[in-house]
Amino acid sequence: MTDDRHPTDPISTTTGQDAVREAIETGFPSTIADLCDLVRIPSVSWPAFDQAHVHTSAEAVAELFRGLGVFDEVRITQAPVADGETLGNPAVLAARPARNGAPTILLYAHHDVQPPGDSEEWESAPYEPTVRGDRLYGRGAADDKAGVMAHVASIRALVEAYGTDFDLGLAIFIEGEEEAGSLSFAHFLEQNRDALAADVIVVADSGNWDLETPALTVGLRGNVAFRLTVRTLSHAVHSGMFGGAVPDAMLAMVRLLATFHGEDGSVAVSGLTGRDADTPEYPESQLRSESGLLDAVSPIGHGSFLSRIWTQPAITVTGIDAPSVGNASNTLLPSVAVRVSARIAPGQTATDALAVLTEHIERNTPFGAEFAIDKVELGDPFLVDTSGWAVTEAKAAMADAWGREAVDMGIGGSIPFIADLVHVFPEAQILVTGVEDPDSRAHSPNESLHLGVYKRSVLSEALLLDRLNARTDRSR
Repeated sequence: MTDDRHPTDPISTTTGQDAVREAIETGFPSTIADLCDLVRIPSVSWPAFDQAHVHTSAEAVAELFRGLGVFDEVRITQAPVADGETLGNPAVLAARPARNGAPTILLYAHHDVQPPGDSEEWESAPYEPTVRGDRLYGRGAADDKAGVMAHVASIRALVEAYGTDFDLGLAIFIEGEEEAGSLSFAHFLEQNRDALAADVIVVADSGNWDLETPALTVGLRGNVAFRLTVRTLSHAVHSGMFGGAVPDAMLAMVRLLATFHGEDGSVAVSGLTGRDADTPEYPESQLRSESGLLDAVSPIGHGSFLSRIWTQPAITVTGIDAPSVGNASNTLLPSVAVRVSARIAPGQTATDALAVLTEHIERNTPFGAEFAIDKVELGDPFLVDTSGWAVTEAKAAMADAWGREAVDMGIGGSIPFIADLVHVFPEAQILVTGVEDPDSRAHSPNESLHLGVYKRSVLSEALLLDRLNARTDRSR
């Protein structure tokens, strides 16, 4: 069959979408191969790990975007953190201007990953990508190197369909320190405001409802994290000599932490607020299956299960500095430190929540013990405005790719930097998407990516780019 179109004639929307679909399908093995190459780089951004790997990862990501042939320049850059002297981790930045009235879309993901955790809990090596059944296992396979590759594969498909001469404006921001608190994020935005300015921002760092149903994340809890230290003694003493009369720091800390929750396990800190919102049906059986809750263990909290995760606060102690059981001695500990991680419901700022938590700790620290709070991290919650045209386009693309309508979903986790995006780009429409499913186990051993979910997620983004490329009026 011959093609009678003149080379400069526009490809019809239907033909373009068909070409995009074909490009995603035929290019999927290459997408997975490139993703595996990224997973092999142990780009843990925590300070205790070798940061050379994060730089190697940034170079690899930059080469992928350079290979697309659509950007005049793809560069790796760093911005200072809050102290103004230390540089944050390397991020990849690229941009191309829109033409003929088309919008510009900013594609965000991050190339850094969480630490591997206990290697004995992994069924395969964390940095050796391994396919078992329908899933690709490896640290970063889902969170968020798959998000990086979703952007690369989507632009590749657009190039396959239209060549490099399309109208859609593109901006790329692949961060290198999201898992370490995005400490230079605000400065990075300010330094690169012009290059990153966009009508639509896609944050590819979330998930989907299940293996067959796409989701658009419309609500995120904020976070307040800090180190809490309790001290009762100027030095350690023998527990047999003074136990029973002198309170040790562990006793004081345990009693203090117990005041964070009520009898049903719900947060009991006065002043931490929740938010009323309708939630989809989510039975206890689904909660147990997706979380791995043991059969004999009861869920905690009150209200619908999803309200407990999406729209109510939560407090977790994520670490403790104290002697291990193997190193335990008969000693009254003078001080104990814990890491407290609080999730804040939409409608309350992180600054207000920190003040409330500090007041609670001051009021409930027993025995007159001293306490100190430091190493504070704050991130505000976020609610997506679903009234804009970008949400309509994104949901249409998801329905076309998945064959099923998208669910509006909340997330119990936090993406604090979205508040920075809103501050710097208040007119931009923000879409929070993702490639994960409920069993991806991001941050945990055996993190994985469902390949079927991933292909549909990548196709969703590619079809979204195609739809935006066809727009000639950015205002509607």
